[in-house]
Amino acid sequence: MSRSSGGLRVPLLFAALGVIWGVPYLMIKVAVAELEPSTLVFARTAVAAAVMLPIALSRSTIRPVLRRWRPVLLYAAVEIVVPWFLLARAEVHLSSSFTGLLLAGVPVAGVVIALVLRTGEQLTSRTGAGIAVGLVGVALLVGVDLGVLGGGDRAQLLAVVELAGVVVCYAIGPVVMVRAMPDLPASGVIAVSLVAAALATAVPGLVQAPSSWPSAPVVLSVLGLALVCTALAFLLLFALVAEVGAVRATLITYLNPAVAVVAGVLVLDERLTWATVAGFGLVVGGSVLASRRRPVPPPDAACVADASVEPADQPPAVSAGELGDR
Repeated sequence: MSRSSGGLRVPLLFAALGVIWGVPYLMIKVAVAELEPSTLVFARTAVAAAVMLPIALSRSTIRPVLRRWRPVLLYAAVEIVVPWFLLARAEVHLSSSFTGLLLAGVPVAGVVIALVLRTGEQLTSRTGAGIAVGLVGVALLVGVDLGVLGGGDRAQLLAVVELAGVVVCYAIGPVVMVRAMPDLPASGVIAVSLVAAALATAVPGLVQAPSSWPSAPVVLSVLGLALVCTALAFLLLFALVAEVGAVRATLITYLNPAVAVVAGVLVLDERLTWATVAGFGLVVGGSVLASRRRPVPPPDAACVADASVEPADQPPAVSAGELGDR
C-alpha cells in the first residue's frame, strides 16, 4: 500500500502507537508493586523475544545481525536492559504519569547528544530555545509537582536521577542504530536484542522472583508490556515508518505523555496538578522546538524516483526508545 493511498491506515497507526506507548508506565507501576525490577525486565524481554524471534527467523533476518553482534549488544544494553531496569526502579517511588512526562524530554536529550558528538546537528537559536524550555518544564515538574522545593524525598530524588539515566539511554540508542548498523534489518535487530536482554537479566530476574505466583493484575501487566507494548508496538512502528517515514513517526513522542497522564489519573487516581499541566506543555514544547529540522529543498525528479520505494524491513532512523517507552 502506498503512502498516498493509506486512507485511515496512518491515523489508526498513530493512534494505536500513541496509546500503546502511553500505557507502559501504568503497567510498570502495577507490576513493581509485587515484582523486583530485574524480574520484571526478564519476564518482559523473555516473553517479547519468544514472539519476535519466530518472526525474524521467518524473514531470515537473524544471520546478518549476528555477524555484527557487538553493536547489537550495545544497542540492547542502552535501549532495553539499562533503561527498562532504571524505569522499573524509578516507578517504585514515582507516579506513572510523572514518569511519562519526564520521558517526553528524550528528543531534547537526543539533540544535546547530537551536538556533543558533532553528528551534524547545529546549535541554532531555535534549538537552544527548545532545550531551555524543556529544561524549565523538567524543573517545574521536579521542583513543584514532586515537592523538591520543599525538601523533597531522597528516594524520589534518586528515582528522578534514574529517569535521567533512562532519557540518556533512549537518546543514545538511535545513535548506535544509525552509526553502527543502519543497514541491518529491523526485525532481526529487535529479536536479537530482546534475546540478549532476556539472557542478561535471567539470573538476577529468577533469583529475585517472588516465591509465590503474582496476582492477576501483575501477570496481566507483564503480558501487556511484553506482547502489546513491545512485540506488537514494534510491528506497528515498522508499518508506520513504511507509511510516513521515520521523521514524521517521531510525532508519537508528543502523544505518549498525554496518554500516560490520563491513564495514571483515571486508573491509579494519581494527582493532576497545575504544575503537571504546565510542565507537560513546556517539556513537549521544548522537544518540538529542539528537534525540529529546517525544511529540506525538494530533490530532483530522478532522486524522487530512486527513493520512491523503501526496503520493507530496514531499521527506522529513530528507535522505539526515542518515541517513548515500549
